[in-house]
Amino acid sequence: MKNLWLFLVRYNAFFWFVLFFTVALILVVQNNRYQRSSFVNSSNVVVGSFYDKLNSWKSYLALDEANKNLAQENALLRQQLQNYILKDTLDSVQLQDSIEENRYQFVMGEVVNNSIHQKSNFITINKGALDGVQKGLGVITSNGVVGIVLNVSPHFSTIQSLLHPDTRISVTLDTTNVFGALVWGNNVDPRFAMVKDIPNHVKVKKGQKIYTSGFSLFPKGIEIGTVSETGIQSGESFLDVRIQLRTNFSNLNHVYVVKDLLEDEKKQLQVLTEDNNG
Repeated sequence: MKNLWLFLVRYNAFFWFVLFFTVALILVVQNNRYQRSSFVNSSNVVVGSFYDKLNSWKSYLALDEANKNLAQENALLRQQLQNYILKDTLDSVQLQDSIEENRYQFVMGEVVNNSIHQKSNFITINKGALDGVQKGLGVITSNGVVGIVLNVSPHFSTIQSLLHPDTRISVTLDTTNVFGALVWGNNVDPRFAMVKDIPNHVKVKKGQKIYTSGFSLFPKGIEIGTVSETGIQSGESFLDVRIQLRTNFSNLNHVYVVKDLLEDEKKQLQVLTEDNNG
């Protein structure tokens, strides 16, 4: 104990320097927008590189499950291809809008870090600005919705998970034109979420499927989950339903970043409309 005290006394100037330097650095980052942005991007690179190395051996251990998921996705794609072939052989063919069909681009990335038991959960993937990833893009898997891109560095991106209280996604109930907002809220279970703002006159049944509405960052018709509990009152005119999510966040390996090629055009038109109304 005496030796430790002598060591601290001898090098106290160095320890004071480290303390003041750290405090000064924190104040600069917190109170200056440019430095804060640079710090976030730099930390993304360092932390992303570390998690990329760590995830290399974790991915090897999860190869069996990843192969099963890829096989299931291949089976689904084959089924969709077969449906197109069958449609083409019919006398009457249902034509699709070519603009809508080519509206989205997808960037596949690997998850290098993922939290599911925090109050606010985030995901890191090994794709960044050099791969065309931008802040604000939606992220999905072959089994549902994952979240929204929050920060981007050249080679990595952090995603605000669906398991985050600030994430809000427009969804619809199957076989209806009823829309609601998907939120995780203060939930503690990564398997479940809530759909809010459903008119209370709507009859919602257990087992009904929930899909993306196409009004937000995600393509229309992505299955998100199924209703597990109904009749939760949230006000005089609205009710909430609890759903079981289709995405397994505890075993997330590959994701797809969705880029809407018409998003900028839509935003410009909305801004112009708001300016005219103002």
